[in-house]
Amino acid sequence: MELLPQGDVPGGLSRRADYHLRVHGVRVAVPRIETRRLLDLGMPPDDARRVADFQRRWGGWVLPPGAQYSGGPLWFRADVPEPAPGGGWRFDAGPQRTAVPYGFMVGPGGEFGIHAERWTPLHATVEGWVEALALTAHVLMWARRITKVTGGAVDALDLSGYAPVHEVAGLADTWWRGGDELVALYTGEAECFDAPGSRLAIIYSGLDAWGLRGGGPPED
Repeated sequence: MELLPQGDVPGGLSRRADYHLRVHGVRVAVPRIETRRLLDLGMPPDDARRVADFQRRWGGWVLPPGAQYSGGPLWFRADVPEPAPGGGWRFDAGPQRTAVPYGFMVGPGGEFGIHAERWTPLHATVEGWVEALALTAHVLMWARRITKVTGGAVDALDLSGYAPVHEVAGLADTWWRGGDELVALYTGEAECFDAPGSRLAIIYSGLDAWGLRGGGPPED
């Protein structure tokens, strides 16, 4: 595996995620995407450009593992585009890091998610997934207490007064901030496999002002 210079970190990230990539990320060589090949597969030009843009922007980035989905993709690498049932095209976002029963994909609207029994977008953008990784790494350093809640008990969580953490662009997976806590809700596997018992909430408590934001936007 050939390591490459990082080059420019993709723009549009919070200071926290930008720092996470610069300090903890590496970049490896991945094949260049030839737009012509994608057009020959029948992809519309806009979708073909989207795959090529993903490879140019994110291809080869290797990040530390996330808290769920057995860490996420080993690295980002566009591959195997296919028509999506609802219209548009989706494509593989990178190989699994461990043996999980789904693949990681980028959807027709740029969503990052998992695909097995059904396509389940986790975040509205790839950047949202990266922001969630960075936020997880940050809050693990600063939380005084970590509590896990699973299955039906997730429904009993009272998040009234908590604000969504917008930079993670949450869909099936969301983050919430309130008081001295950050709460991560993971419902991707539950939705993908129609398994409500797989829902998970992780509550990070005892955070000060830096712990609650740590380089994120001053206002979400």
